[in-house]
This record gives sequence, C-alpha cells and structure tokens, in this order.
Amino acid sequence: MTAPDAAPDRTRHEAVRSAGGITELLDVLWEHARNATDGSTTPTSTSQLRLMYLADRANGIRMRTVCQLLASAPSTVTRMCDRLQAIGFLERLPCPGNGREVILQLTPAGSRHLLRIRERRDSVLHQAIGNMPATERRALATGLAALQAELSTAHGDVDASSAAHSAA
Repeated sequence: MTAPDAAPDRTRHEAVRSAGGITELLDVLWEHARNATDGSTTPTSTSQLRLMYLADRANGIRMRTVCQLLASAPSTVTRMCDRLQAIGFLERLPCPGNGREVILQLTPAGSRHLLRIRERRDSVLHQAIGNMPATERRALATGLAALQAELSTAHGDVDASSAAHSAA
C-alpha cells in the first residue's frame, strides 16, 4: 500500500505560512508609513486607520456596517469615530432614509492622510516588486489575483473593491 502524497498539503501549508509572513511584513510597512506621515494628528491606532479605509472605500458607510466589518462593539467604533472626528479626518452624517442611523465619511484632510500613507507604502512595494525578475512578478500577480478572488468569495461581506483599492 502506498502512502498518500503529502506534497499538496505541504505546499498549501508553505503558502499559508508565506502569506502570513508577508501579511505581517506588510503590517509593519503599513505601520511605518502611518507613523512617517507629517503632522501630529496621525491616528494613534491601526484600528482607526482601518476604519478610515472602510469609510474611504465606501464613500459614506453606515456605522453599523463598520462595526460588523471590524468585528467591534458599537461603543468601540464610536470612540474611534470621536477621535477621528476630533482630529478632522472623519465626519458623521445622518443616513438618508433612516435618521436613526449614521453614515461615516472621510473629510478632505482624512483623504489626504490616507493618500500619503498609500504613497509611502506603494513606493516600498514598487521598489521591491520592481527588483524581482519578470517571471516572478507575473507569478506574484497571478497568485495574488487568485488569492483575492478566493478571499472575496469566502468573505462575501467584504466589498471586493476594497482589496482592489488597496492593491492599486
């Protein structure tokens, strides 16, 4: 009796470990870009930055939806919104059609802040990817597109344009 081929499981495990490592490295780069932006009004937490990205992608997102996407209690999201509003990066607006709900929207200052973070992050990524051989860049692009499609399918509650916006 022959033993089953463990290569597919091993390859999957290695891919998961690599993706996790890249995610952690990108988190560090993201944090570095966030801390390197000008001004003393930089959000103090990664959670606040994630909230800003959600508001940016949706161009007006219901607070209840933000709570679900961040898997956070409404009181936690409210405190983050208070801080972001106090520094001029976010505004809360009444929801059209339902006055009891609140829509979150970035201010121009909040949009500029995210733009600076994206520019710094993208600069590092462009340099690193540019140093890769063309065949590896193509393989990376193909693999990331497939991963994005799978994650979007597995997590239908996350807007697929969110990942595309971040990757752009």
